[in-house]
Amino acid sequence: MPQRKNPSMSLTHVPICSGTTTAMPRSSQNELFIDPRLVTTPDLVTPIIPSAGPPLANDPSFQSTWPHRAWVTSGCITLLISLAKAIVGAADSHMWLETILAGYVGYILADLLSGIYHWVIDNYGDASTPIFGSQIADFQGHHKQPWNFTRHQFAKNLHVPARSVTLYMLPIDIFCNEPVIQGFVSICAGCIMFSQQFHTWSHTTKSKLPPLVVALQDAGVLLSRSQHSAHHRPPYNSNYCIVSGVWNKLLDKYKVFEALEKFIFFKLGVRPRSWSDPGAEW
Repeated sequence: MPQRKNPSMSLTHVPICSGTTTAMPRSSQNELFIDPRLVTTPDLVTPIIPSAGPPLANDPSFQSTWPHRAWVTSGCITLLISLAKAIVGAADSHMWLETILAGYVGYILADLLSGIYHWVIDNYGDASTPIFGSQIADFQGHHKQPWNFTRHQFAKNLHVPARSVTLYMLPIDIFCNEPVIQGFVSICAGCIMFSQQFHTWSHTTKSKLPPLVVALQDAGVLLSRSQHSAHHRPPYNSNYCIVSGVWNKLLDKYKVFEALEKFIFFKLGVRPRSWSDPGAEW
């Protein structure tokens, strides 16, 4: 008779094969566990870049140079000499009232002159204009990025008016001893020279300003942030004065600068920049 297969042998053979086949995945798992690719190593390709501080902090266009500082220093010296001569002359001649009134007139006039200058460089010329080109570019670009002036260093902001003040005040300091004249020119020229700093403060939040500056802005002695904000609304054709802003209301009410723009256009054919689309050129 033919012999039948013993089922127990088949059953015992299957577990043995199964045991043999399951041993390999365990070995594979052990190999994957120690895979060196999973070991953390220092990144030798990507460098670690340290923090560089606030954006644009090292931008050379915002920094003062030694010529800038020299012009600002010379401007301050000529102003101090003029103011000292005004005080000494007023004390010697007992002309305190006249000298103080002359200084006040100089302060009021400086605001008007700052507005006229601001209007001119906002609307006429460009970066290629001789002498004033760099300041024209700064003022016209200022409407795109009003906060840039607050990043300029002190001498960078003031060196252009300081140069003019130095050249203007030096002969007056040498040849004039009249206290009333010295009182007028020292205050007027000083306000014009520092008008750009007053302008910068009008773009700075009160929390970042010295308490004295905030007090002077609140009193209307210096241009405040709220006063100057109207100038930064298109088409940027109002509130040009940047010392105290005392002239702005009168000049805007009677459209003085608009009348001057029309006169220049009809006589010379030159359009002011405020007539153009601000987005295109400002």
